[in-house]
Amino acid sequence: MPGKKYESINNYIIYFMLYAIIGWVYEVLLELFVWKHGFINRGTLFGPWLPVYGFGALIFIFFIYPIIKNKPIKRKIILIPVIFLGCMFAATLLELITSYLCEWTIGNIPWDYFNYKIHFQGRIALSTSIRFGIGGVVFLYLLQPLFEKICNKLGSKVKLVSYIIIGILIIDTVISFIIK
Repeated sequence: MPGKKYESINNYIIYFMLYAIIGWVYEVLLELFVWKHGFINRGTLFGPWLPVYGFGALIFIFFIYPIIKNKPIKRKIILIPVIFLGCMFAATLLELITSYLCEWTIGNIPWDYFNYKIHFQGRIALSTSIRFGIGGVVFLYLLQPLFEKICNKLGSKVKLVSYIIIGILIIDTVISFIIK
């Protein structure tokens, strides 16, 4: 069964990229329509993706998604509050850790929550944590089953697509850190 293991890894690479792109779109739309700052590339890389959303989604998929995967719809609905809280906690912890890593590696934190009513050191905030919980529910209940179907339809092309994604991310990371 070694082929199945690698197929899963390739699927996870694709999931990572899809969620990283969705995260970037979400952040850009917030800047455009909610905060009305105009277009701002919210990423630390040049491409239209935010890796932290990809990592967050993988955490959701590995640790929270098994709670609802392949369960009857009635059970899934009952578990929405549990999934919401799990995603909220996991994403908030990831955001806090990421803030410290960014500060250590690039010298600053790419976001600032000091203006939010309830926050911790401007690194995490209750309102964003709630949004991450809602986003996690959307990811796991709506998007993840769809993305699994897409990867299944790709069949043997999953491996090629995942290699292309890895290449793009490596090139973008190298260029981003050389130029910045």
